[in-house]
Amino acid sequence: MDSIWSEEIAIPPRPALAGDIKTDVAVIGAGLAGCLTAYCLQREGLSVAVLEAARVGSGQTRGTTAKITSQHGLIYDRLITQLGPEGARLYARANQQAIDQYEELIARENIDCDFRRLPAYLYTTVSPTAVQREWSAAAQLGLPARLTVQTRLPFPVGSALRFDGQAQFHPLKFLRAIAKDLTVYENTPVLRAEGHTLVTDRGTVRADKVIFACHFPFVNFPGLFFARMHQERSYVIALEGAQDLDGMYYGVDPTGLSLRVAGDRLLLGGGAHRTGENAAGGRYARLRRAARTYWPDSRETAAWSAQDCIPLDGVPFIGQFAASRPDWTVATGFQKWGMTTSMVAAQLLTDAVLGRKNEYAEVFTPRRFRFKASLGTLWEDMRTTSKSLLSSAFGTARDSAADMPAGHGGVVESGGRKVGLYRDGAGNDHTVRVKCPHLGCELAWNPDENSWDCPCHGSRFDADGHLLSGPAQRDIN
Repeated sequence: MDSIWSEEIAIPPRPALAGDIKTDVAVIGAGLAGCLTAYCLQREGLSVAVLEAARVGSGQTRGTTAKITSQHGLIYDRLITQLGPEGARLYARANQQAIDQYEELIARENIDCDFRRLPAYLYTTVSPTAVQREWSAAAQLGLPARLTVQTRLPFPVGSALRFDGQAQFHPLKFLRAIAKDLTVYENTPVLRAEGHTLVTDRGTVRADKVIFACHFPFVNFPGLFFARMHQERSYVIALEGAQDLDGMYYGVDPTGLSLRVAGDRLLLGGGAHRTGENAAGGRYARLRRAARTYWPDSRETAAWSAQDCIPLDGVPFIGQFAASRPDWTVATGFQKWGMTTSMVAAQLLTDAVLGRKNEYAEVFTPRRFRFKASLGTLWEDMRTTSKSLLSSAFGTARDSAADMPAGHGGVVESGGRKVGLYRDGAGNDHTVRVKCPHLGCELAWNPDENSWDCPCHGSRFDADGHLLSGPAQRDIN
């Protein structure tokens, strides 16, 4: 299922790599973060080559709801505790500045990408306490935020925190414009990174500097990013004939909804869960129930999902990949705020490559480990990973293949071994190994996407085992 962005825009194809090349900087990943960083570096006079496993913008960028905000959920009250007031202020300032930097770049390049300045609201329909704490933190940090109970939502709120001066846009229109003069090699997955050399099945790229902007780094050691974050999925439907809104909305309750208008359509999102933990399904169904309740005359025109990397301490990893790799940098762990963070990453990584000091570098450095802030999430990640690894190695399937109804999937016993089975609507069987090729965790069936998802690190595969997204680098079978 494609997003409305993919329906509306076709980005011209680029050739694959054809032999060995040399360049100043090699960027892995042609999503917004990778292309925006390449754009900034090219403006500084460096030669840059971008390597993309599929097509420009075919990964997480096409799945975004494309909000450009410094409002990142209930974050600032927590960041003041974790980073102290000055660290939290730097995080806030970096993201607020990113909005202005988008506006300046769009004006300079005369990009038609539906960029609009709008307020962004955090809201709750239950207790206002958490939202009020967030307002106090935002005010302390100098953010343009104020409390209100007046919204354009079709239901009452307990409290809402309005951030003024935020923005939204069409991500693929913007990406198409900034990528047009870049050297991009599509259908060229990087298989290995060996110092200054990137190895593909179409040739090698030798670069003075290497940037990992591929959503989830596929290099496990050094860096250990697989142990420092997990992935989550969320779901979106597009509605015609719903309603116009005065801004963007993000519900902070467990069942809260995300909303924004895109042209004549309302984007309604929610249903977030850890990747690999959606056995019951029903995420799209919940959004459709909300649509029928609040906009009974609306019509669904598109439905899609997105995936986000969630770092243990809630702060993206942007900067030097590891102490032992001084010429590698990385941008990952953007959580649900990839559009704003892509601009922050482009500024930080450009300065890092050029050896310039950046006041925000210490906040986002990948070389940090904030144990106290990470402890709760670390324990949950370790529990999930251990459970999946043990199940993969020693667990048995609960059902036999004969019991699987048409249109369903799951781990079953077949021929004396455990396999992943999807029986399509016509009764045809699609079987796969259930061990993720990344680090061996047991995959789980996602009935909302008809995919095999890894609960440990978020790799995803289609019903026949073909790789959809990493950190895994190959198909299952």
